[in-house]
Parts: sequence; structure tokens; C-alpha cells
Amino acid sequence: MEENHEKPSKEVDIYRDTWVRYLGYANEVGEAFRALVPVSVVWVSYAVATAYVSADALDKGKKAAAAHGENPGKTAQVSAAVIDTFVWQALASVAIPGFTINRVCAASLYLLGKTTRWPLPVRKWTTTAVGLSTIPFIITPIDRSVDFLLDSSLRKLYGGGKKHE
Repeated sequence: MEENHEKPSKEVDIYRDTWVRYLGYANEVGEAFRALVPVSVVWVSYAVATAYVSADALDKGKKAAAAHGENPGKTAQVSAAVIDTFVWQALASVAIPGFTINRVCAASLYLLGKTTRWPLPVRKWTTTAVGLSTIPFIITPIDRSVDFLLDSSLRKLYGGGKKHE
């Protein structure tokens, strides 16, 4: 008789384990392209990222509600799940990286204007490339910083701790 030694399959979280996760980076891409596209396109990228953040927060609330059934404290647990997810995602996926890419691109465009004689379209495309190439390098430091910030503040209010990996 053979024994099955497979690990139990973990539930797939569509907001963290699938392509949907990349919607959270929409505003960083929008910021990288700011020099080349109308500002309305950048705002749409923020709308996409904010929709992702909101959907993830609601999903975590639904999962918390299902996990707690009709137990006492269910409302507090669901609220904590929604608030924690929304605040974490809003900071780590939208506000901080959007600001960071915006400033990297602004500095890049300014420095290219001061230090090169490249035509404006070349400087704008270079700025976009710099912004896009910066995104992978900022994700982990920002995520860890937001974890630290929330662990040191908001999560103390409801006994939460490092919810996002």
C-alpha cells in the first residue's frame, strides 16, 4: 500500500497568486509613462490600482467572515481584515510606489535635460525606461517598510501582525 506524501494544496488567492496581482502595479506603470501620455491615462492607472486594492480588501473581509462563522467578535475580525488589507495595499501598492516612481521619473527627466543634448522625445522615453526598470527594485523594500509601519502602529490596535508576505 502506497502512502500519499503530497503536501495539501494551498488555496489560490487570486489577488496575490495570479496575474491579477499585477493590477496593483498599474499606477507605477502609469507614473513611468507620465512624460509620454495624457495625465488622464495616469489617473486611469490609479483607478485600476485602487480597484485592485479595494477588491483585495473586500475579498479578505469575506474570507474572514467565512472563517469566523457566527462566533463572537466576528465583526471586529472582519473589520480588522478589511482595514489591514486596504491600508497595507493602499500604502504598499499605490501611494508609496506611485510617489517613488513619480519622483524618480521627474528627477530623471530633469537631469537628462541638464546633462544631455538629447531631443525631448528621447529624454521622455529614457525617463519612462528608467521608471519601469525601477519598479522591481522598490517592491520588496516598500513592502517590508509598510509591514514595519503597520506592525508598529495600526496592527497594535487589533492584535494583528505581519499579514502580508
